[in-house]
Amino acid sequence: MPQKLELTWYGKDEPMQIEPRLLIENAELSNCKPKSKTENMLIHGDNLLALKALESQYAGQVKCIYIDPPYNTGSAFEHYDDNLEHSTWLGLIKPRLELLRILLNDNGSIWISIDDDEGHYLKVLCDEIFGRNNFVSTVIWEKKYSPQNDAKWLSDSHDFILVYAKDKDIWRPNLLPRTEEMNARYKNPDNDPRGDWKAGDVLVKSFSESGVFGIVNPNTGEEFFPPKGSCYRYSKETVEEMIKDNRIYFGKDGKQRPQVKRFLSEVKQGIVSKTIFFRDEVGDNQEAKTEQKNLKPESLFATPKPERLIQRVLTLASNPGDLVLDSFLGSGTTAAVAHKMGRRWIGIEMGDHAYSHCKVRLDKVISGEDNGGISKDVQWQGGGEYRFFELAPSLINYDLMDQPIFNREYNAEMLAAAVALHEGYKYQPDDKVFWKQSVSNEKSWLFVTTRHVTVDFLSTIVPMMNEGEYLFVAARSFDAQAERAFKQITVKKIPDMLLKRCKFGKKDYNLNIIHPPVYEDEDEE
Repeated sequence: MPQKLELTWYGKDEPMQIEPRLLIENAELSNCKPKSKTENMLIHGDNLLALKALESQYAGQVKCIYIDPPYNTGSAFEHYDDNLEHSTWLGLIKPRLELLRILLNDNGSIWISIDDDEGHYLKVLCDEIFGRNNFVSTVIWEKKYSPQNDAKWLSDSHDFILVYAKDKDIWRPNLLPRTEEMNARYKNPDNDPRGDWKAGDVLVKSFSESGVFGIVNPNTGEEFFPPKGSCYRYSKETVEEMIKDNRIYFGKDGKQRPQVKRFLSEVKQGIVSKTIFFRDEVGDNQEAKTEQKNLKPESLFATPKPERLIQRVLTLASNPGDLVLDSFLGSGTTAAVAHKMGRRWIGIEMGDHAYSHCKVRLDKVISGEDNGGISKDVQWQGGGEYRFFELAPSLINYDLMDQPIFNREYNAEMLAAAVALHEGYKYQPDDKVFWKQSVSNEKSWLFVTTRHVTVDFLSTIVPMMNEGEYLFVAARSFDAQAERAFKQITVKKIPDMLLKRCKFGKKDYNLNIIHPPVYEDEDEE
C-alpha cells in the first residue's frame, strides 16, 4: 500500500485550540430591514475565529468557497525569513482550510487563488486535508497582458486557482453559457421549422462493416458510399429515417455528399470549461484595478480580482440561491459578484477593509450605484440585503491573581449563548420553560445560570421534565450533592468545564501581514 504523502514543517503538530466566539450583529452597519431574515453576512474579524464561530450552524452548508489568501511572496511579512515565515504561513493556512472543509457541502467545491511561491506546497497540504482523490484541477488565470521587462528571470503573467471538491465522485461543475460566436455558426438556409442548424460529418473514424453502405440522394438518385477505410456513423435504417425527417443535407444545390443537420435547439446548451482562464474572457489585474478606481478612487485595494473572474468561478461551482463563502474577502469582490448573481453569501475580512472597502462596495451594489464589473452582463439594477457582524470578545479573561473570570462585557444572555456554542447546543430559549435555553436534540437541553445551584433548586425542575428528557446545567457554583442528585440532570461548573476546550483571550490568528504585495502598473500594448 503506498505511503500517504504529507507536508511537514516546524510546529505543524502543535494543536491550535480555537475559541468559538459569538457573532454579534452591528445593526447600525447592517444594510437590511428590521427583523430581516437575509442570510447574507459581512463579518469583521479574524477569519480563523470567524470560521470557528460559523462551524456549528453552517457545517456542510456552503456550496462554493473562493479564497484569495496572502501569497507569502516575502513582501507580505515585516521580517521575512524564508524558512521561518514559510512554516508560519503553512501553520496558519492549515487550520483555516480544515474549518473550510467542515463548512463545505458534500456537493461543494473550494477554489483557492495562489502563485508559485506557495502554490506547490499548498497543493500537497490540500491533498492532505481534502484528499488527493478530490483534487479537480489547477486552473491557470492569465492575470497580465504586458510582459514585465525588468523581470530578473521570466515575466510572471499568471496565477493558479487550485480546485478541490468535497466529494469528487458526486460533484460536477456547471457548464459555461454558449457564446454568441458559437451560436452564430448555426444558420437556417432551407427554412427548416426546427430552427437554425449547421452541417456535420456523417462519417466516423472507428471502422464497422455495418456502416458501409450507399446513401441514396432522393433528389438525384445518386448513391454515395463512404471513402475507403471509413464508414458512416449511423446504420442504413437510421439514415433512411433521417432522410425522411429532413435531417440529411445534400448541399445548397441538393447534389453534394450527405451531411447531418445538427440543430441548435438540440445541442448541449453550454460548454465544458477549460483549465486556462484567458484575460479576454475573465479579466486581468488592470481590469480589477479599474473596477476599484470606479468604486473607491481615493483608496485602492492592493490585490483585487476582476469581477468576471469570480463570475466564472461561481458560474461553474454554484447556482442561484446557493451559499458562497469567502474568508479572505479583501475588497469585497466575491460578495459583490455573488450578490449580483443571486447567491447567498458570507464574507469575512479581518482588517479595516471590512468598513472602508467591503461595506462601501456592497452598499453601492444594493443601491444600484455599482454599474461596473458584471453589472451590465447580469442586468443588475440593485436590491438585496446583508447583515454586518462583529466577533464577540473572548468569553474568559484572567484577573490579577491569574484566575479565570467571565468577561464583564457578557450579559446573561450572551453567556448562555456562548456556553451553548462551546458545548455544541443551539441557543434557542423557550418562552415558557426557563431552563430550556439551548437544545441539542428533541430531548437534550442546556441551561446556563450564574446562580448557586442546590438540590432544592433542581428538584423544582425535575417535575417539569418529560420522560426521556435530559438536562445539562452549567453553573458558576453548586452544592456537591447537586452534582449527582438526579439521573436525568448533569451539573458542571463554569468556567472550569470550558478551560480545557480552547485557548481564551487570544485576539487573532492573523497572517502577520503588514502590507500585501502590490502588482505593478502595466502598459497596454
